[in-house]
Amino acid sequence: MLYRRSIEPTLKRHLDRGKSILLLGPRQTGKTTLIGGMAPDLDLSLVSPAVRQRYEKDPSLLAGEVRALSPSAPGRRSPLVTIDEVQKVPTLMDVAQDLIDRGEAQFVFTGSSARKLRRGRDLNLLPGRLVALRLDPLTIEEHRPGSLQEALLFGSLPGIRRLRDREDREADLRSYVETYLEEEVRQEALVRNVGLFGRFVELAGQESGRIANYTKISQEVGVSAVSIRTYYEILCDCLVAERVDPVTRSTSRKKLTRSSRYLLFDLGVRRLAAGEGRRLHPSRLGDLFEQFVGLELIRLCRTHAPGARLRFWRDPDGPEVDWILEHERSYLPIEVKLTNRPTERDARHVEVFLREYKMKRGYVICTAPRPVRLSARVIAIPWQELPGVASAMARGR
Repeated sequence: MLYRRSIEPTLKRHLDRGKSILLLGPRQTGKTTLIGGMAPDLDLSLVSPAVRQRYEKDPSLLAGEVRALSPSAPGRRSPLVTIDEVQKVPTLMDVAQDLIDRGEAQFVFTGSSARKLRRGRDLNLLPGRLVALRLDPLTIEEHRPGSLQEALLFGSLPGIRRLRDREDREADLRSYVETYLEEEVRQEALVRNVGLFGRFVELAGQESGRIANYTKISQEVGVSAVSIRTYYEILCDCLVAERVDPVTRSTSRKKLTRSSRYLLFDLGVRRLAAGEGRRLHPSRLGDLFEQFVGLELIRLCRTHAPGARLRFWRDPDGPEVDWILEHERSYLPIEVKLTNRPTERDARHVEVFLREYKMKRGYVICTAPRPVRLSARVIAIPWQELPGVASAMARGR
C-alpha cells in the first residue's frame, strides 16, 4: 500500500522552479519511497556501505558522474540527482554546491540526522540553494487509523500502518527501537556509557509529553542535569523528539511555566522505548491522547501553516491549556479531553486564555461524533477534524 503524502505538491512545486531539496525526517517515514518516484538521472543511497565508502574516499567522484549525465526527463533543465541519507557523507554537499551554482545539476537530499548536517566540522548547508522540507509519520489526513486506540498504541509509521497483525506490528516496532534508537542514536550521543543513554531513552519515552524535569531524570539515570539537556538535544537533532516551548509572555501572571516539553515523534516507538505493553491503564490514555493531538498539530502545521509553532500555557498555581498554536502574532488555544460528551466546564481554561490574550476563538479536541458548541468562542470538535484546524489557522480564520 502506497500513501499519498501531503508534502508531494510542495515538493513538486519547488522542483519545477529549479530548486534543490533537503528532505529531513526520521527513519522509515517514507523518504526513500517518495524520492524513488521522481525518476532521477542518478540515484545514490548512502545506506549501502559499499556506496558510502566509495564517496568517503573521493567525494569528487560525484562531480564527474553528474557531468557524464544528460537530463532524461522532457523539459528538465539539468540532471536530477537524489542522494539518500546524505548525513553519512556530508562532504558531498560541498561538491553539490558547486554543481548547483554552475547549473549542472538539481539535487534532492534526504537525511535522518539534522545533528550531523548542522554540526559537521566541514559542513556546508548550501544557504539559499536548498529548500528544507520535513517528512513526518503519517497524519490523519494521509491515512486515518482504524481506531484512536490503534493510533495511541502503534503510532503512524507507514510500514507499521501497513501491517494488519498486531504481533507483527509489535515485532517491527521493537526492532525499530533496538536498531535505530539503541544503536544509531546512541552513536550520536558520543558518550562513554551507552547503557546510561539507553536508560535515558527509556525515561524519555515514559516522560514524553510532560514538563521536562532535568534534575529528576538526571538522578534516575546517574548523569548530570546538563548531560540530560544534551541527551534531549540529541533526540531532537536525530528527529526522534519534538521540543515544545511554553508561552511565557503575560501581563498578569508572574509564575508561568518556562520549561519545555518533549514529545517522542511516534507513539508506537514511544511505547516500546518506554518498555510499556499494550494494556495501558485508562488514566494513561488521556495523556497519550493529548500527545497524539500535539503531534498531529505539529505535522499538519508543517503542511498547511509552515509559519505556525506549537506551544503550551501553564500557570503552576492556576489554569493551563494543553496546546497553543502561535501564528503571525496570534494564538489559538486548544484543550484536549478524552470524552465523547464535552461540556462547558471543559472549555474553562481556554476561556481564561482567550480573555487574558484577547483572542477570539479556541477549541476542545475530543472523541465526540460531531462538533459541539461550548460557548460563544469555544467549540469542541472530533479529533478526526484536526486538519481543518491547521488549515483555518493558515487562513487566519
